[in-house]
Amino acid sequence: MLLRSLLEVFATKLATPDEARKMDKIAVDLYGMDGIVLMENAGAAVARAAAEVGAERRGCLAPWCGWSAGRLSTCIFAGKGNNGGDGFVAARHLVGYGINVSVYVTGSLDGISGAARANLEILRNMGVDVVPLASEEAWSSAAHDLAWADVAVDAILGTGAKGAPSGEAARAISMMNGSHAPIIAVDLPSGVDAYNGSIKGTCVTAHTTVTFALPKTGLLTYPGAEHVGRLMVDHIGLPAALIDSREIKTSLVGPDDVSSSLPRRRPEAHKGDCGRVLVVAGSRGMAGAAALASRAALRTGAGLVFLATPESVASQVSAGNTEVIVIPLPETSQGAIHRSAVDRILDKAARCDALVVGPGLTASQDSSIIVEALSSKCRVPMVLDADALNVLAGRPEIRRQSAAPVILTPHPGEMSRLTGAKIEDIEADRLGWARRAASLLGAVVVLKGARTVTATPDGFAYLNPTGNPGMATAGSGDVLSGVVGSLMAQGVPSVRAAISAVFLHGLAGDIAALEVGVHGMVAGDILLRIPKAYHDTVEESAGLWEMMPVRRAR
Repeated sequence: MLLRSLLEVFATKLATPDEARKMDKIAVDLYGMDGIVLMENAGAAVARAAAEVGAERRGCLAPWCGWSAGRLSTCIFAGKGNNGGDGFVAARHLVGYGINVSVYVTGSLDGISGAARANLEILRNMGVDVVPLASEEAWSSAAHDLAWADVAVDAILGTGAKGAPSGEAARAISMMNGSHAPIIAVDLPSGVDAYNGSIKGTCVTAHTTVTFALPKTGLLTYPGAEHVGRLMVDHIGLPAALIDSREIKTSLVGPDDVSSSLPRRRPEAHKGDCGRVLVVAGSRGMAGAAALASRAALRTGAGLVFLATPESVASQVSAGNTEVIVIPLPETSQGAIHRSAVDRILDKAARCDALVVGPGLTASQDSSIIVEALSSKCRVPMVLDADALNVLAGRPEIRRQSAAPVILTPHPGEMSRLTGAKIEDIEADRLGWARRAASLLGAVVVLKGARTVTATPDGFAYLNPTGNPGMATAGSGDVLSGVVGSLMAQGVPSVRAAISAVFLHGLAGDIAALEVGVHGMVAGDILLRIPKAYHDTVEESAGLWEMMPVRRAR
């Protein structure tokens, strides 16, 4: 378990490559930290990680493992930029640890300049042979050294690389991936886009990635996140003021962030103190969506939950959800809520603390009239999900009429309809599209999926670390909408409610995965474990850091 002292200095912010380069420039210009100093600190961090992983693999306590076992061996592949320079520094430190080191450069040595060149020359002056991969003989030598290596280091491509790796870089990546040696990636696995995690060709699949200052956004977004392995962060001596800059608008949500946001029950609390939620949901054949959203609101702690649903659905929901107060409404011939129920819904909403609209509502003209009326007239914070989102497609003015905080919870298909973008484009840049939608619609947007993104109209975005593939099941999103509405009803501000709900929802899914497995998990499994997720986040948040995808380098 990570020590509390580490958690107190752990930064959850994420940086784009542009932001990382700006931090480096400020460190040089304002603080006088020469680039070669930053490279030294980065390479030293990589060397420590490589020595540790190599020792773990050998099952020994020190890098040299004793003469009888033979010294550890490391094979380093370096590019010609600053990433390669970090690799040269790492090589020097590993030699100092008594580890056998071989270094190969993708291409000739002529194009290496600046701090990377200085460290290359230092390494060569120490008698370390740095071999350019410019002949088949060199490639054969690299294959031999890699076959005997306890660990490999990927220092080929840095955050400035664009497009698919080619030539020597692509060949070196394939060679490392095909070896038995665990790979330590420098800053990011070569071939992963540092901005959005996309992969355009081959890429390194790392055992451990050592990144610097702040994790890059592409390391935490899929598909790149699958190739990162254990992610370690080293601040490389940068001033805390740079690390904590408010100009950096992307964060990874942590257990402490959520724990501090969740309501606690007072000893004298009664149900009226714990929030009233109105769920407007359901239609003929979609009673389950209404039931899941309503029960999720209760399981998250709301004192009273009302479900406004068509008459034919009301009886179905009442039978198995006795704690939910069901309000039967007139319905259309297709089994959706009739437009004549608008005034009754508005009246009830005015006496509640939060509103959840959309699960199982169906895309009908009557549903559209109801959603438009609630958006323009209701002053209660609301969550719009599922069919309520479809009403907004191509009509952002509807959302902007609202006088109350609104949270939208689209999956990529719904986001496509909201923005007009292709699903594949959205999946390729989830952070960017979540931000664009939040700005366009003037609302908090929760883009569901692997590493769900919560974005705000002013450009802040939050990546969620919890959840698993088993949650890709019908009704999971309905559960999330109920959790969000419940937290808002209990007084949690909209942005924090969205962030916290996504974390709790994912954690409940992770608990379910441990207990019932990923395959065959259903939304009800997630629902039943929300109280446990809530308890663990409030009472044992420090322990939850073990499941976080980021570690602070020692």
